[in-house]
Amino acid sequence: MRSPEQVVDAVFALYQQHGDADYIGEPVSQLEHMSQAAQLALAEGFDDEVVLAAFFHDIGHICGGAEGDMDGFGAVSHERVGAEYLRRCGFGERMARLVEYHVEAKRYLTLRQPGYYQRLSEASRRTLVFQGGVMSEAEAGAFEQDPLCAVSLRMRVWDEEAKLSEVPVIDLEVLKAKAIGLILR
Repeated sequence: MRSPEQVVDAVFALYQQHGDADYIGEPVSQLEHMSQAAQLALAEGFDDEVVLAAFFHDIGHICGGAEGDMDGFGAVSHERVGAEYLRRCGFGERMARLVEYHVEAKRYLTLRQPGYYQRLSEASRRTLVFQGGVMSEAEAGAFEQDPLCAVSLRMRVWDEEAKLSEVPVIDLEVLKAKAIGLILR
């Protein structure tokens, strides 16, 4: 059985291996995108689990096990693949669900927020088709009842904002320490 430190080292090794990869047509790398999302969560004072969910939200693109490719825009079902990977690593259900819900939040906002679709990047628009498209009213009603809905919507905002070039990457040792702490809980 691996220690929490070994698990976290293995998770972060994915970013060492794939972090410099292009982030599906955006002006940032995978690592820069994840880093910026985590920094936005930190800046708003969210707890470690939310900060790490923001950092890991797209880990499904790089952890393997995807069901295919979205026409060159990342891994199909990356939100579910990433959530399952984090569960297997020993992270809590709240974090895994937040990772999974960042796509649901996009689908929801496309339904509920006028003009949201037009503000999405080209990559986000193209992937929406693979992700189930715009939510139905029934799906939206159920999502609104979920206790993680509000924070999932914040994560979606961070996901959209975390695409700026020239932003320094967060100190990964800080995130590793937070991750170890969560697994030990």
